[in-house]
Amino acid sequence: MQVLRDILYNVGMLAVHGNNDISVNALRIDSRAVQPGDAFIAVRGVHTDGHSYIAKAIESGATAVICETLPDELPEQVCFVQVNDSTAACGIMADNFYKHPSRELQLVGVTGTNGKTTIATLLFRLFTQLGYKCGLLSTVQNQIGDTIVPATHTTPDAISLNALLADMVKQDCDYAFMEVSSHAIHQQRIAGLKFAGGIFSNITHDHLDYHKTFDEYIRVKKAFFDGLPNTAFALTNIDDKRGNVMLQNTKARKATYSLRSMADFKGKILENNLTGLIMQVAEQEVHFRLIGEFNAYNLLAVYGAGILLDQDKQKLLQALSNLQGAEGRFDYVLSDRQRIMGIIDYAHTPDALLNVLATIKNLRKGNEQVITVVGCGGDRDRAKRPVMAQAATEHSDRVIFTSDNPRSEDPADIIHEMEAGVPVHQRKKVLSIVDRKEAIKTAMSLANPEDIILVAGKGHEKYQEIKGVKHPFDDKSVLLEMMRLMEK
Repeated sequence: MQVLRDILYNVGMLAVHGNNDISVNALRIDSRAVQPGDAFIAVRGVHTDGHSYIAKAIESGATAVICETLPDELPEQVCFVQVNDSTAACGIMADNFYKHPSRELQLVGVTGTNGKTTIATLLFRLFTQLGYKCGLLSTVQNQIGDTIVPATHTTPDAISLNALLADMVKQDCDYAFMEVSSHAIHQQRIAGLKFAGGIFSNITHDHLDYHKTFDEYIRVKKAFFDGLPNTAFALTNIDDKRGNVMLQNTKARKATYSLRSMADFKGKILENNLTGLIMQVAEQEVHFRLIGEFNAYNLLAVYGAGILLDQDKQKLLQALSNLQGAEGRFDYVLSDRQRIMGIIDYAHTPDALLNVLATIKNLRKGNEQVITVVGCGGDRDRAKRPVMAQAATEHSDRVIFTSDNPRSEDPADIIHEMEAGVPVHQRKKVLSIVDRKEAIKTAMSLANPEDIILVAGKGHEKYQEIKGVKHPFDDKSVLLEMMRLMEK
């Protein structure tokens, strides 16, 4: 329980109607969760506007309402606070309510189109192995030490985020590593947080359904680095042509990593095969368990962050060499008899898919077929659908278009839009099968011994979202099931 006046510290208020010297039990942005004595923050979302639920929140017992537009009626028993931006106010209020948890540990944010989950997860595992207690906030899961907290968004809402950080502080975490999505930056879910560092992986075509233009997407990502304090570090991939853009206006200490250019943290791939990567890092030859050039970048980002967080170089490299990647990120299985390799990867952007297929190309020893099963999500950036399809067909021997998370759309319509990206001369290699399980089964039936099957797009997800319902579905489990059936 906190006093409203204290929770409002540093919030840009336009007007206060009523007594702000009252106790607040909890902060809420969902009117359905409001209980007596709570403060309701009316946030304007993508699909709903919290201002429409002010009356419902008051009816449920809210004693304070924070909003951008005051309602016509202002009941005397409720304190109304008018602000310029309720999303920003929500972040600052949550930070105040939970006693500034991000200042009590070292919080490192990872942003970019691809690699966020792997980098954040590797940092969590690395620092845990180095003897620290850590927290993780990622797409796959949130974690406090050994305790797993299921994740529902790449970055939780500001109240949930600060509550999680507060729990990490209570459990004596030294570090917290989190993915910072473009949505979270734009919606100011990270407002009020103090970061010890920020990492940029890369930026490619994604989320244009939300940001509308690529320039806006870049601007939002850059805003994270613009907001870092001078006590933090800003680490960027300068092999990405927007890498240096991220550092232009930051107050943080600037650092770079690269495979191809001069950088503070330079790496060189010596070998890349099924046993992992052998790289030259910090003038040392190191074997890593992760596979592929994209993981070489992820490892450099993690190593660089470790050095910037004042860790010992030798201990970092030794610990990193033993780590495995995040679930659903180039996650592979082998069938027992025919040695067919199945790869499960979250690749759901054209660039991520190209990266995975390029890695597979480097793993091929001879004439193995590459059979790719891929779809595109519904209610998301439609422009990338034909681009994804083109990438898959150009770099695979056989391709099966299928359903991903169609959400409110008809999966057959999504597949039809993907098919538009297939060049005429490559149409013979493409099949379209709406049922994802049937698509994976067909891929197995097309495979010869030692062929490679890539199932892309969903990775770690354990569901398919269809018409608002999440149906259990796990690419890896289905692939293993089909392998067992084929080998009977």
